Formats: sequence, C-alpha cells, structure tokens
Amino acid sequence: MKIDLTDTTAGKVNKALVQGRRAIGTPAVGMVLTLVIVTDEENAYDALKAAGDASHEHPSRTLVVIKRVSRSPRDRTASRLDAEVRVGADAGTGETVVLRLYGEVADHADSVVLPLLLPDAPVVVWWPVNAPLDPAKDPLGALAQRRVTDTYSSEQPVRELSARADAYTPGDTDLSWTRITPWRSMLAAALDQAGVEVTSAAVEAEADNPSAELLARWLQARLNVEVDRVVTAGPVVTAVRLGSRAGEIAIDRPKGPLATLSLPGQPPRTVALKVRPTSELVAEELRRLDADEMYAVALRGEGTKETV
Repeated sequence: MKIDLTDTTAGKVNKALVQGRRAIGTPAVGMVLTLVIVTDEENAYDALKAAGDASHEHPSRTLVVIKRVSRSPRDRTASRLDAEVRVGADAGTGETVVLRLYGEVADHADSVVLPLLLPDAPVVVWWPVNAPLDPAKDPLGALAQRRVTDTYSSEQPVRELSARADAYTPGDTDLSWTRITPWRSMLAAALDQAGVEVTSAAVEAEADNPSAELLARWLQARLNVEVDRVVTAGPVVTAVRLGSRAGEIAIDRPKGPLATLSLPGQPPRTVALKVRPTSELVAEELRRLDADEMYAVALRGEGTKETV
C-alpha cells in the first residue's frame, strides 16, 4: 500500500503510517530498528532495493531522506516536504517512508526525521553516496548509534579514508570494510592453520580501491609487517600473499566467485569468495550496533607501499 503526501508534515506522515497499518490489518509494530538512508534521487532506487532485501533479516522502519535542489530561484526559498508512505508488500517486512525535502527544510532534515524514529529502538544512518567526512557531527548522524558510509562511491577514496580516520567516532563504519569480511575471516583461518610467522605481505587489487586499502592496513596492524599494494586490473581485491620462511600463504581470486587458497606444504584448494551484493553488506552491518574497534584500527593504520 502506498500513500502520497504533498506539502506535508512529520505529524501527518506518522498518521499515514498508522492508517496504512490499519488498512492492511497489521496495527502492531514489530520492527527492530530505524534505518535512515540519506541519498539523492539518482541512487534512491538501488538503496531502497538493498534496504528492502536486508529487511527480511532485520524488519525496520526505513526513512529515505532526499534533499531536492530546486532550479528556479523562487523554488529555492520555498520550504516543502513531500512524502511517500509504503506499508505491506510495498515495504518489504517493515515500513518505508520516502521524504523529499525542498528549500529551507532540507537544511533541517534532522527535525523532520526525529518524530518519525521508532521509540526505544536503535537508529542506523546509511549514506550510499556523498557521505560527510565526519558522520558523527552530521545532524542526522548525531541521531544514530551506527553510521554507515561507503567510500567506494568517492572520487578519491583513499584520501577520504584518511579524513575519516581523523574524525572517527565509535559507531562509524564503512561498507568498504564490510566487503572484506570474508577475506579477513579466511586469512585468519589460514594463519591459524599454517602456524607460521609472516615476514612479508602484499594485497593485489584495482587502483584506489578502498577495500584493498583497509585490508592492507588491517594486515599491517595485525601482523606488524610492511604491506605492499600491487595494482592489478581487478575486479576489486584479486589476491593476498603472505610470505614466511616455510613458504607463501596466498588467496588468489583473479575473477569470478571462486578463489584458490594455498598453504605451505599443502595442495591448493578452491574456496568460495564471491563479491557480495549491497543488500548483504547492509544486513551484516545491521547485525551489530556496538563500535567496530577493528575497523578503527584498520582505518587509522599507517599507509602502505604501492607497486605496479
């Protein structure tokens, strides 16, 4: 069910949510959190689809904040809120409200969002694009326990990671870090199995990939070795190689969902290591609401050497 509201208020949006739930016969609220998505019109569809898929694991009230830029000088001063309320099959397993903010109200998005937050429930804010360098000081970010950015969408991702390191606040995280969870898990298991001391390390990936940068910083912090960056054609991270006196530990994924794991003294074996969709990344981040201390360690790690 969809309810369109033009030139409305947060109070009327709340009433529309109640009306929608009653109309479909589900007046009870069974959602576990509020997910606030701050995006533009161009990326709103993909973000909503990812959030809808993630809602099957985490039923939530999803608030999509779109700040519209008016073209005419007269419209720029007109303050208006339009909303689209979705409940039932149109909203996954929760509720969705698309908020389009015009004029001065766009500068006070937090005052619009605040009355729409689920009471006594955690708040997560996600910026698919154009995230602030200091998410915790953003008016919307200040409302949240978790603040999710995606440096992959930045034109200068490595430089943006450095800026985020200076402004890091517990609760911040980035989908570039979430993308390498399988890599980190597999590398930790391989090191435990090999039981060797790592003397050198290299991460192979496409140029300026923020996930590769975070992976290299994480390895450097955990292994206390210099980590080389080797630029390849990609896609994303293609290999990690760890040197030791007993031989090389390597995970090699040149393309496709399968990788080759090599350990000293053992035959290579094939392991699953696919590139995960955004919906899986968002669902993973919604599972935890505490501070990701290891992300902070990787984010603040020293820079790595780069070779081609």
